[in-house]
Amino acid sequence: MNSGRPETMENLPALYTIFQGEVAMVTDYGAFIKIPGCRKQGLVHRTHMSSCRVDKPSEIVDVGDKVWVKLIGREMKNDRIKVSLSMKVVNQGTGKDLDPNNVIIEQEERRRRSFQDYTGQKITLEAVLNTTCKKCGCKGHFAKDCFMQPGGTKYSLIPDEEEEKEEAKSAEFEKPDPTRNSSRKRKKGTRV
Repeated sequence: MNSGRPETMENLPALYTIFQGEVAMVTDYGAFIKIPGCRKQGLVHRTHMSSCRVDKPSEIVDVGDKVWVKLIGREMKNDRIKVSLSMKVVNQGTGKDLDPNNVIIEQEERRRRSFQDYTGQKITLEAVLNTTCKKCGCKGHFAKDCFMQPGGTKYSLIPDEEEEKEEAKSAEFEKPDPTRNSSRKRKKGTRV
């Protein structure tokens, strides 16, 4: 496709130009449209095919279909020109511009730029988990957040496996107190 010379934007239509193009290829993420007057193709991403959600672009267009599109973006990336097209801002019957002031396109671009991905950042709550409530004596919350009613049930966090192992080790070293009554022993003469 590349004949040794770098691609230029000179033969491309101007930004926000509406034209009718032919669908050259349909993918999972959109459709490539042949731009008339040049050898370049532009991508209509599935989010720009309709104002409704499009899961399968093949349900909207087929190879060889003629569609009205608006050129909404073009950029140079690695010595290649990437052309973005939109079908949803053009009436597919008449070719009339449904967004003459490009408000919808600018709003979507602003929304896309303001989105930030926070999935890589960890949230740690150790400062709260390592606290002890002054009201009920339980771990994991502050007194101002305490849910304990006077004389009510006490709740605490489920201990970690490490804490359970430490408690088990400390219980092994404790000697049983023979003077303490065991709950397993029954008193003589009393049966339920």
